[in-house]
Amino acid sequence: MATVVSKPVYAIIGADSYLQTERLAQVIGQLPNDLQRSDIDGEKASLVDVLDELRSFAMFGGGKLVVVRNADDFISKFREQLENYLASPSDGSTLILRVETLPANQRIYKLIQKVGAIEKCEPPKAAELPRWIIAHAKTAHDAIVSLPAAQLLTDLIGADLGRINSELSKLALQGIDGKVELADVQKGVSFQREQEMWDMTNEIASGNTEKAIKRWRHMVQLDPNSEFRAITWLGMWLEKVQLALLLKRQGKSNFDIAGALKIWQREMQEPFLRTAFKMGPAGVLNALNLLVDLDLRSKSGLGDASQNVERFLVTVGAGMK
Repeated sequence: MATVVSKPVYAIIGADSYLQTERLAQVIGQLPNDLQRSDIDGEKASLVDVLDELRSFAMFGGGKLVVVRNADDFISKFREQLENYLASPSDGSTLILRVETLPANQRIYKLIQKVGAIEKCEPPKAAELPRWIIAHAKTAHDAIVSLPAAQLLTDLIGADLGRINSELSKLALQGIDGKVELADVQKGVSFQREQEMWDMTNEIASGNTEKAIKRWRHMVQLDPNSEFRAITWLGMWLEKVQLALLLKRQGKSNFDIAGALKIWQREMQEPFLRTAFKMGPAGVLNALNLLVDLDLRSKSGLGDASQNVERFLVTVGAGMK
């Protein structure tokens, strides 16, 4: 087996922390296993801290590995000195710089490229995310995710790759024969945004349409992609409302209904059921028709997506008074 020779410097570039961590593990996995590792926070580190580590001898033999996280400011502060070091790096030492950005036209980028390696961590584009989920599930979790399941994960989570990976890990264990279908995602994934959506709809049921709109605007502020996922969230919420009404007609208790809907948090059970029962079958049908219209308007570019959701909230709220 050929001996692995480490390079004196690697730059791991990308804003997504999950992809950075994954690439870091891949790079370190290719290095000799006898390197003595030091991790340094680039936001607090001095140049002396890093260079002393790189130039000192490893206590137990082998070489030195210095990983500088959050290295953007570190490079900005000590750019010239780092360039001088890279012109003649220490033998047997490896420096890994974890940065969000590093322009290719900068001299330090070109020096790293010349004597070491540039490792770019580019997240998939929105349209490519479902396919990324399918491929990642297979390689990282030995799971087969259907395209509809991957699309729903995209709609509900967005491009938070770390969270997607976490949910895939749980879904892979829950799926039958390693397969993850749409129903598995609907049943097995708990989303913070779903709870926020429920809080918003509970405000409508209580006659607090203004508070509901404030909650919605806060959600959009925190995550601008919320306006594009609202139809999915509202659709899932209305499906639960329909099922709650059906179970109530069958004589089920509120406790049994909450269990069937997998509403485990007690503080969420009563507000949700109160909202569902207040809406009733007629209210749900009206809301579904409004949601279909909202979906059509959003896909046709009629009006602002976020404002279309607000109109939906106002109309549903008016119908529940």
